[in-house]
Amino acid sequence: MTTPKSVNHSIFKSFAYLVVSLFVFNIHSAHSQSPSYDLVIYGGTSAGVAAAIQAARMGKSAILIEPSNHVGGLTTGGLGATDIGNKQAIGGISREFYQRIKDYYDKPENWKWQDRSDYFTRPNEGRSREGEDAMWTFEPSAAKIVYDEMLREADIKLITNQRLNRSSGVKVQGSRIQSITMESGETYNGKMFMDATYEGDLMAAAGVSYTYGREANSAYGETLNGVQANYFGITLRGEVSRNAVHHNFIPGVDPYIKKGDPSSGLLPFIIQGGPGIDGSADKGIQAYCFRMTLTDHPDNRIPFAKPANYRELDYELLFRNYEAATGPIEKMYHYGDPLVPWINTPMPNRKTDTNNQKGFSTDFIGQNHDYPEASYEEREAMAKQHLEYQQGLMWTLAYHPRIPKQVRDVVSKWGMAKDEFTEHEGWTPQLYVREARRMISDYVVTQKDCESLVPEVEDAVGLAAYGMDSHMVQRYVDHNGYVQNEGNFEAHVRAPYPIPYRAIVPKKGETENLFVPVCVSSTHVAFGSIRMEPVFMVLGQSAATAAVLAIDNDQAVQDVDYAVLRARLLQDKQVLSSKP
Repeated sequence: MTTPKSVNHSIFKSFAYLVVSLFVFNIHSAHSQSPSYDLVIYGGTSAGVAAAIQAARMGKSAILIEPSNHVGGLTTGGLGATDIGNKQAIGGISREFYQRIKDYYDKPENWKWQDRSDYFTRPNEGRSREGEDAMWTFEPSAAKIVYDEMLREADIKLITNQRLNRSSGVKVQGSRIQSITMESGETYNGKMFMDATYEGDLMAAAGVSYTYGREANSAYGETLNGVQANYFGITLRGEVSRNAVHHNFIPGVDPYIKKGDPSSGLLPFIIQGGPGIDGSADKGIQAYCFRMTLTDHPDNRIPFAKPANYRELDYELLFRNYEAATGPIEKMYHYGDPLVPWINTPMPNRKTDTNNQKGFSTDFIGQNHDYPEASYEEREAMAKQHLEYQQGLMWTLAYHPRIPKQVRDVVSKWGMAKDEFTEHEGWTPQLYVREARRMISDYVVTQKDCESLVPEVEDAVGLAAYGMDSHMVQRYVDHNGYVQNEGNFEAHVRAPYPIPYRAIVPKKGETENLFVPVCVSSTHVAFGSIRMEPVFMVLGQSAATAAVLAIDNDQAVQDVDYAVLRARLLQDKQVLSSKP
């Protein structure tokens, strides 16, 4: 006979089993009900946009997930002066984008603030010329219109404001990603995944090998890597490269709060100690900024405003750089604008793409070294600091009485454009993340690739053609007791060179269904050449093409048949070789 105690125990066991079963069932149901796609793309950069479009055109379902509300990365974020290198190296969806930009500006109604003929008679560094099949300079709003149109035509599922749970949001079974989960709890299942972010967050969370910072020259037999404090460097071909000679202070700028008194402390943003041994490794990365879309049209201009927390001391080095001039300030520098520390490249409709130039400019030098591994909150704080620094800089150049009048007269005619980034008073929300993490795969692109000193790879998925280029990395006091910037190098690439398929997929033995077309496997030097928006679009398209082939053949990404991939890339008008 069963006692009441044993009956209660039996009922409790049954109830507990039922609760656990329901819990497990609900978890399984929730997971199985999460949306599933052939290709899940995390990062709505130019690479992510091109990848989503290509996957859809090949008949696969794709979702594009952007952690912010800004889609298009730098292409829609103010970088309207396309860094090209060689226009013939750009094909596929990338070239199609620039052709559509031309179509946009072929319409008279899209010239509101300027006549088309007036724009094309002004210098734009040879980027856009009448009679070409594409246009390479454009307003951010025009780029957004074109991207929106291309995404809509491809019927792409677009998700914004969803950030990856970087600590536990990547579910891996064996060597394959099964799903990714956002901070919101939203989960996306997929057959293939792509990290198209500038930061490489999905790649890192999936356990793929990566690095950041500068390698020592000895690591890969380079000459332009590591610390670059000397004014001139030598390429592997024996040619002179321009290092710290550009984008630096003029001689004699004192670094101390009280001039000539080291005990008073260093001015803001100068490191303690020297820059390090030339060619040695560190965790420094080239400086970030916000690309500015300015206008001098009085009906579309927002005058530069002084930030609420403006600190004059932050710009003391700017004042001193002008004050150190021994002659007319128009002759302080031998390049660029003779008065103003910027590159103000004309864009259509009396707007600009304004970028860093000279010793103290829009780059917030040395203030981003922790960015690649930082938390979302830390990155947001860094972006805010960059923005406030740059807003303060522009107000200073335009209105501060210690700035020479002839400089103020030029800068104060400019301002943010009222009809760009209207939710942010003309300022782009896209921080220019020039460099963050870089994957380490079975092929690492190096300076030797850029200088065509290695045999041409047999698995090319695109070409890079821009010069090897790094912005400054840190600011220090030199042996003479004056302030200097360090980290810049500028070296030519003689001809477009191929980027191998192996550089956009993890090494064998690591994740089998992930593509990385932005944080590609490369050194700091080589990434300085690769890191251009047209190239990111090219690599995004090629990665998506390989993803489709891997799905159709049930393969790991490392095992895709390159001959088949190459045939499809060429069919889709990708350019894979600079040779005839």
